Amino acid sequence: MARMLQLLGLVLLVIGLGSGASPNRKNKPSRQPVVEEEDVPTAIQASDECPEPYGYFADVEQCDKYYECKDGQITEKLCPDGMVFNDFSIEYEKCDLPFNIDCSQRPKLQEPQPSTNCPRKHGYFPHPNPSTCDKFYYCVDGQFNMITCPSGLVYNPKTGICAWPDEAKKKGCSSEEVFQFECPKVNETFGLTHPRYADPDDCQYFYVCINGNVPRRNGCKLGQVFDDVGKKCEWARKVPECADWYKGRLTDEELDKLENPPTPRTADGTPIRRRKPQRPSSKNSESA
Repeated sequence: MARMLQLLGLVLLVIGLGSGASPNRKNKPSRQPVVEEEDVPTAIQASDECPEPYGYFADVEQCDKYYECKDGQITEKLCPDGMVFNDFSIEYEKCDLPFNIDCSQRPKLQEPQPSTNCPRKHGYFPHPNPSTCDKFYYCVDGQFNMITCPSGLVYNPKTGICAWPDEAKKKGCSSEEVFQFECPKVNETFGLTHPRYADPDDCQYFYVCINGNVPRRNGCKLGQVFDDVGKKCEWARKVPECADWYKGRLTDEELDKLENPPTPRTADGTPIRRRKPQRPSSKNSESA
């Protein structure tokens, strides 16, 4: 009997511990009011207090000025000349190129510190000659490097990259002005959407007229020329009017190797043949 009472007490103790460890689902929910977090301002003034004890905040008027808050103490800071503050997060201190940041709401900037070919100490800047469309300057700490865009592209001062003339929309650098070529007028009913035309001065190049109006210059690979009849790139010997285009630049042997490249071989001379890609078998074929 004593043994049974001892076991019964042990069971009750375990049950009591278990019920104490598990959450009480019958408890009434807390009646404490829920406090919603207010949006932390990302732009402030020097006279303002820190919105957060720690963080980086843009100036409300000047795009290259910002403030550091450390333990509630505010410190005014300035990006290097030519850079602006990136306010994507108050946790990060980052100055960026103006092309990447919207400064329309805080357009002021510090006084520029110009040097040769660099209106400001840092950034990308167009060539001072407005008719020089494909060159621009990359400035670091007031020292410049001139960069030339790939053939057919021009510098876009709005984005800081090279682009097609019709996309850059830079004054004096339109497609017609850059290429000295105008797309012929075609019958829109029967014409191609983007017709191609041979470059009258260079057999290796041709023009694609976007929507029949805007020319963009493209080129064939080395050894080929544009066939204005077939409207495609072809080996020079197959296009009579351009058969001698590479004469004096490439020998007949070099042209032949471009058109008929030698078969790659292993060290012992065995031809290396490209394996056909294995296609996955269907479930039906596996079951068969």
